[in-house]
Amino acid sequence: MRMILVDDEKLALDFLERQLSKVGNVEIVGKYTDPLIARDEILHREVDAIFLDISLPELDGIRLADQLLEKRPGLNIIFVTAYNDYAVQAFDLNALDYIVKPVQTERLVKTLDRIRLRLNLKSEVNELLTGDIHLNVFRQVSIGTPGNTSLLQWRTSKAQELFLYLLQHREQLVRKSVLIDLLWQDHDPEKIYSQLYTTVYHIRKALEPYKDCFQIANTTDGYVLHLNQIVLDICEWDRRLSILPPLSANSIDIYQELIKMYTGDYLQEYDYWWAESERQRYKSAWLKLSYDISDWYYHNGILDRAAASYLNIISQDSLEERAYYQLMVIYSVQQPAMVHRQYQMLETVLEEELGEAPSKYIMEWYRDWQGRVTIK
Repeated sequence: MRMILVDDEKLALDFLERQLSKVGNVEIVGKYTDPLIARDEILHREVDAIFLDISLPELDGIRLADQLLEKRPGLNIIFVTAYNDYAVQAFDLNALDYIVKPVQTERLVKTLDRIRLRLNLKSEVNELLTGDIHLNVFRQVSIGTPGNTSLLQWRTSKAQELFLYLLQHREQLVRKSVLIDLLWQDHDPEKIYSQLYTTVYHIRKALEPYKDCFQIANTTDGYVLHLNQIVLDICEWDRRLSILPPLSANSIDIYQELIKMYTGDYLQEYDYWWAESERQRYKSAWLKLSYDISDWYYHNGILDRAAASYLNIISQDSLEERAYYQLMVIYSVQQPAMVHRQYQMLETVLEEELGEAPSKYIMEWYRDWQGRVTIK
């Protein structure tokens, strides 16, 4: 493994080099006492890990790491310090490890194992995932390649919610104060920032297999989530929706493909109040598209496809009265029993969910239809 060591004390650098040489197949490609020179060298060299002292002149290790990660977010940084005081800040920057001086051989063995694990994991993922990663948030969150996705696993529910909130505001600065109000409003003020930093650390660990695809940039005020080579299903939905051609016999299959992409509402399985506006936005777009398709089938006399499309609307939203009504109109031609069934289903669901009766136009149509059927 290729490494660079940074410490303002030459004796400490030499000691760390000797300790590393004892515990593994390690190549020290650079040792620096000046953090400014070290920064320039690190940014222009291919290395596997950086051992970085925190107490440095001119530019302390925390700020140096922040600058390095801004340019090269995949760097493996191990902080080395004589104090425990900086642990929270170190992990907020997604440090791979944090070692307290004097550095013991046994402790270095664990650190090198962590480096190897991260490097091997990255290599395995790169071999498996030769194309873009697909991240799906319709219904529930899954990630992987097309046909081979899995659910993301989170250490805590707060880590999950914080990540999804950052994802909803991707490429935008989300202030730490906003996240604290969202997740820790009633907690001890003295511990809030520590909890925030720990939660961000857990997110980064959960995303470890896809670290090149996600970058949580840390600023003084907050965080920015950057996505790289990620196909986000809601973005793909928006893109395809924006370029739809006029609905016709030649384009109906394109419309149907877009409907298939909508596997459920945005973050449907997660009860987050802050996601509701986005959820309704996508739901409204899906409903309009679904009705456009259903109505096109109906007006072109393709009644079986129209009925299937209206039924799909009801399966996604059981309170959509218009879909029930259109089904009753279709069934009224040859299937009177199905007309009764659809009306009774609508009547029941509205009473149970809203304590209301069907809309006036539906009740009037149903009574009029019953009269015609009776006369015949």
